[in-house]
Amino acid sequence: MRYFTQAAVVAAALWLTGCQSGSTADKTQAEVSATTSDKGLNDLFDRYWEKNSQLFPLDATAYGDNRYNNQLPNNQTRAFRDTLRSFYQSYLTQLQKFDREKLNANDKISYDIFQYEMNHGLAGLKLNTWMLPANQFYGLPITLGQYGSGQGNQPFKTVKDYDNWLGRVNGFTAWTDSAIANFRTGLKAGVVLPKALVVRMIPQLTAKDIVVTDPTKSLYYGPIARLPKDFSDADKARLTDAYKKAILTELVPAYQKMGAFMKTEYLPKSRPTSGIDAIPGGKDIYAFDVKYETTTDKTPAEIYQIGQAEVARIRAEMEKIKAEVGFKGDLPAFFKYLNTDPKFRPFKTPKQVLAAFENIHQRMLPNLKTMFGRVPKTPFEIRETEKFREASASAEYNQGSPDGSRPGIFYVPIPDATKFATTSGMESLFLHEAIPGHHYQISLQQENTSLPKFRRFGGQNAYVEGWALYCESLGSELGLYKDPYQRMGALGDEMLRAVRLVVDTGLHSRQLSREEAIAYLLNNLSTTPDEATSAIERYMAIPGQALGYKIGQLKIRELRAKYEQQLGSKFKLSNFHDELLKDGSMPLAVLEKKMDAWAASQK
Repeated sequence: MRYFTQAAVVAAALWLTGCQSGSTADKTQAEVSATTSDKGLNDLFDRYWEKNSQLFPLDATAYGDNRYNNQLPNNQTRAFRDTLRSFYQSYLTQLQKFDREKLNANDKISYDIFQYEMNHGLAGLKLNTWMLPANQFYGLPITLGQYGSGQGNQPFKTVKDYDNWLGRVNGFTAWTDSAIANFRTGLKAGVVLPKALVVRMIPQLTAKDIVVTDPTKSLYYGPIARLPKDFSDADKARLTDAYKKAILTELVPAYQKMGAFMKTEYLPKSRPTSGIDAIPGGKDIYAFDVKYETTTDKTPAEIYQIGQAEVARIRAEMEKIKAEVGFKGDLPAFFKYLNTDPKFRPFKTPKQVLAAFENIHQRMLPNLKTMFGRVPKTPFEIRETEKFREASASAEYNQGSPDGSRPGIFYVPIPDATKFATTSGMESLFLHEAIPGHHYQISLQQENTSLPKFRRFGGQNAYVEGWALYCESLGSELGLYKDPYQRMGALGDEMLRAVRLVVDTGLHSRQLSREEAIAYLLNNLSTTPDEATSAIERYMAIPGQALGYKIGQLKIRELRAKYEQQLGSKFKLSNFHDELLKDGSMPLAVLEKKMDAWAASQK
C-alpha cells in the first residue's frame, strides 16, 4: 500500500486546480502528459477485465455483461487456482512497467487499487481456504439458486437467455464433485467447518424446493412458469422439457449428493471450535482477512480495543433514550421490552412490511437533493427475500445493471410478518442497504464510464460497507429518526457494527466461543436469541468481513469532521458526498489521499 505525504497531496491538488482553468497551449509537455490518461495503462486494465469476466462469468452476469451467461467454470480445481495465480502475477508484472509518478491523478488511483487487488489475489492463493468451498452463508449452491430462480441477476427475456441457463446448469455437477473432493481433503488436513455451520448448510442443500420429484415444484422451474408470451409454441415446449430434464437429472442429483455427503460424512467430523484460528494455517487466514476487509494495517488486538470503546460510547447513548421514554429498568430489560411488546409488531403480511420501507423512502426523498448533487439513474425496487434462503438471509442489496435493464433490489427476509418489529431499526436499515447507502454508491460507481471496469464493478469492503454505515448516521439530516424508538433502532444497528469488532476478533483470534459471542450480542443489542445466533454464525463463516463496516465508517466520519474544521463556511456536505462517491470504491488510505487533495482544492 502506497502513501503520499500531506505536502505532496496538497501540492498535487493545487496544481490540478490551476490546470482546470488553463488551455493546453499554456501547459508544458509534462503538464499535458500528467493530465492525460495513459492509454497503455487503460488498455492493460481493459485486457485484465476481459479475462477476469471469462474467469468469473457469474460476476460478469451480475455486472450486466451477458456474453458468458451460459458458462459455469469449475473454480474448485487446482488447475483453476494455477490459472488465477498466473493471471494475477502476469498483470501485476505488466503494471509495474508503468512509471506511477508520471500518471495523472485518476490513473494513480487506478494504479494503486489495481496493485492492491493483484497482490491480494496472489496472497489469497497461498492460503488453504480452497478446502472450505462453501458454507451456510456463501457458495455456489446458494448463488446458483439466486440466479436460476428467474428473479435474480440471470436474465430470462429471450430464447437465447433460456438456453444460456441450460448451459450454465451443465457445469454444476462437476463443481459439486470437486467441492466434495476439496471438503474431503480438508477433513484429512484438519481444515474443516464448525459443526454449527454444517448444521445450517444441510437444510439448504435438501430444501423442499431444491430436492424435488416433481420438477414444476422446483425453485429452478420459476423461469418456465414465467415464459414470455411472445415465445413460439415450439420454443416453449422445447424449453419446458429441457428445464424439467435439467432439474431432475442434473440439479437434484448434485444437491442430493452434496447434502448426503455433508450429513453423513462431513458433519460427524466437523469441529466444535468456532474461530478460524483453530484450523491449520488459520492464523494466517485471519491476518489476511483482517488486512483485506479493513484495507488497513490494524491488528486484531487494535480492532478489539476500538470495538470495546465504541460499545461503551453507544451504550451510553442508549441509556439516554431509555431515560427519555421513561422506561424503568436496566438496558437488557429495555431490550426485552423492545423485542416483546406487541405494539412494536403491527404487521400482518409481508406486503405491509415492504410498504413500510417504501414509506421511509418517500419521507426522506425531499432532503436527499440537499445532500447529494448526483443521484443514480439505475432503477430501484424493494422485494421480499426468496423463501428458499430467507431463514439464513439478512436484509441485503443486489446491484442493478449499468444499462438500467435490471434494477437495484433491496431484499428483506420476512419469514413471519407478525414478528417483524418496527424497533428493529427499519429507517437505518433502509439508509444502509438501499438509499443513499448501497444503491447510491454502487449505482453511481457502475454508471461512471470514465472509470476502468475493474473499478466500476469492483469494491473494497471497508469503503462499501463503511459508506453504507455512515449513511445510517444521516437519518436526522434526512428527516428521519424523529421517533425515539427509531433512534434506538439506529443505535442498535450501529451497536451491531461495534460489537462485531469485539466478537469477530474474539472468535478468530482470542478463542471466544460461539456461545460466549452470542451472549455478548444479547447483552449489548436489542435482538432475539435466534437473530444473535444467525449473526455470530455469519461471522464464523466469513472471518473479518464484519470488521469493514465500523472501520470504514469511522474513517469517513473522521474525514468529514476534518474537512468541516479545515474549510469552515466553504465546506458543503453535498460536495463532500459527491467527491467521496465520484471515483468509486478504493482502499481507505487511497481514499484519504484523494479526499485530502479535494479539500485542498476547496480553499
